[in-house]
Amino acid sequence: MYYTTTYASPIGILTLASDGDSLVGLWIEGQKYHGDTMFDAMTEQKDLPVFDTAKKWLNQYFDGKQPAISELPLAPVGSDFRKSVWRILCEIPYGEVTTYGDIAKIIAKEAGKEKMSSQAVGGAVGHNPISIMIPCHRVVGSNGSLTGYAGGIATKIKLLEWEGTDMSRLFVPKKDLRK
Repeated sequence: MYYTTTYASPIGILTLASDGDSLVGLWIEGQKYHGDTMFDAMTEQKDLPVFDTAKKWLNQYFDGKQPAISELPLAPVGSDFRKSVWRILCEIPYGEVTTYGDIAKIIAKEAGKEKMSSQAVGGAVGHNPISIMIPCHRVVGSNGSLTGYAGGIATKIKLLEWEGTDMSRLFVPKKDLRK
């Protein structure tokens, strides 16, 4: 069984999910793949210590501080490949971005392979079940394109700006202007 609660943030209502001990989900209202890793019923339960910890972290984040991801008991549900991508996402510093290709190179090296598909990495990044805390919004295309954010490109931009990211070389691709 999973437990949920909500958090009112400057970017909208966030839904948090827990297995009772660890955070297993954090989705932005209207986010693509919302709750898709939860295979059991979710019951609202506001008073779990893990939710208190997560909300404290979010308060610090939205107050412009840089709380450590290591302060959170995270347990995202996914394949070993996806978990390895999500672990790398947690290493991207505040205010910085990396590319899908850069992550693919790290994954390939760790797996002892010559190369890894950036598209496969993109799929794992896009299915990150713990948005914001596992900072998938810090991943951009190799040319600086702000592509592929399940919470929407406008939200990705807000989060990057919130963190003080230099946006001068980043751009919204024409195909995503409608979002």
